[in-house]
Amino acid sequence: MEDQKDIKSQAIVVVEDFGPIKITGNFRVKDLRRDREESPTEIWLCRCGKSNNKPYCDESHKK
Repeated sequence: MEDQKDIKSQAIVVVEDFGPIKITGNFRVKDLRRDREESPTEIWLCRCGKSNNKPYCDESHKK
């Protein structure tokens, strides 16, 4: 197994308690339904299912 210090992360995924998933770094998002691809540096993904902008979080979980 490779030493953890030698692994260079391209993206960091943070799961917020009772909130969305935050992804930062160098990554691509492919939206097959809308036939789009983008390379943001940060996104927040909905986990609660309440967002009107799925898969992205619109903070509906706070309401």
